[in-house]
Amino acid sequence: MHWIDYVIFAVYLIFMLGIGFYFMRKNKSADDYFVGGRKMGSFHIGLSVVATDVGGGFSIGLGGLGFIMGLSGTWLLFTGLIGAWLSAVLLIPKVSELAKIHNFLSFPQFLKQLYNWKVALIAGIISAIGYLGFTSSQILAGAKLASATFPNISLETALILMGIIAVVYTSVGGIKAVIYTDTFQWILLMGGLIFVGIPVCYFGIGGYDILKETLPASFFSLSAVSWQQIVNWFITIVPIWFIGMTLYQRIYAAGDKKTAQRAWFIAGLFEYPVMAFTGVILGLFAKVAFENGIIHAGANEILDPEMGLPILLRTILPVGLTGIVLSAYFSAIMSTADSCLMAASGNIITDLLNRHNSAKIMSLSQITTLAIGTIALFIAWKVPNVLELMLHSYSFMVSGLFIPVLVAIFIKNRSTKGAFWSMITGGGITLALIISQIELPFGLDANIYGITFAILTYLFFHLFDKRDAIPQVSH
Repeated sequence: MHWIDYVIFAVYLIFMLGIGFYFMRKNKSADDYFVGGRKMGSFHIGLSVVATDVGGGFSIGLGGLGFIMGLSGTWLLFTGLIGAWLSAVLLIPKVSELAKIHNFLSFPQFLKQLYNWKVALIAGIISAIGYLGFTSSQILAGAKLASATFPNISLETALILMGIIAVVYTSVGGIKAVIYTDTFQWILLMGGLIFVGIPVCYFGIGGYDILKETLPASFFSLSAVSWQQIVNWFITIVPIWFIGMTLYQRIYAAGDKKTAQRAWFIAGLFEYPVMAFTGVILGLFAKVAFENGIIHAGANEILDPEMGLPILLRTILPVGLTGIVLSAYFSAIMSTADSCLMAASGNIITDLLNRHNSAKIMSLSQITTLAIGTIALFIAWKVPNVLELMLHSYSFMVSGLFIPVLVAIFIKNRSTKGAFWSMITGGGITLALIISQIELPFGLDANIYGITFAILTYLFFHLFDKRDAIPQVSH
């Protein structure tokens, strides 16, 4: 890379840190730090939602899918569109109504109002662990991108660099810094990839004729994917829109139902088709470049599919544009890492320690966020695959948290014991299956089995323990 690209990238990183320190001076309360004073607009929230959900893990992961399977990889984010719009219609009206009355700061507080403090406590633990893993996946995505971009920087050094930058500006700035940087980062990402990355890479690899000659027809088909894979993606990703702490924080930050719903509709469209096809097409270009010797894997000649796109961008883009587009990719990673850090920090401060009313809330929140970021960095050091780590985190949270929320939306009489034990059963089984790496029947993911047992557990208590039922209360 040319020194101009290094300067552009350095300016971007300094700007991100500057936003964090600016909002450090503006934040005066837990409401400011965790939910932005409940006065954020739909445009900023919508871009923040999609930047958080897609972010670096899906950006790097989509490139890997495009490298492996072509356009069929776009179905991954079609599930994001479905999840966003379903939650806008079904979930947001209920959450906004209660949040306006009780001034929620976290997702488990919503469950506490619907069930009891024990359910909220388990939800806080599951959410904090899940977002810890999710943060790790984003730091790893940034490290992979940095090590592919700067050959002299090892993956380990890149992990430390990305971890420090993301953790520092998030811990000092809170949710306002997160949402405003997300808006800037998403505009930078889309502009860089659509208007620079795609056209330059397309002509750089030789255009349409080279694409058709190099790749099999399946790479250009939307049906070259198994039904099991689509089901796995659907069950893993759609429910996260109903249980994601990062999303609840933004519902609260919106302040009212209509603002939040508009933000969710905006986010869904950016997920699919915009980002889905952008990321996968660039990964497909990287595959062509590798097959034709434009990019190389290194000494062992085995290229990590998730590294193909960063290496292609580094190789093909001219001076100046390289720094802009790589800053765009780093921005996607940062936008998810910061939100996940905020989510995990909010869970611990609000739901596990119950210290959100502390007189020292600002310093306590910053220290907690810093500690979580350090642990996430260690996890990223140990797990090599971005998309795998991210989807495992999703799976654990979905199987542990989805059933109580679904019950709250659709069932009038709720069972607190059913909610409590379904969370433990669903999350525990999914986590055990992931750790054991057992080959599961029918090619389905661990969380499908976890959700199944969570449903059965809830039904057992709902049907046979009527003493525990809580009637639906209108607010």
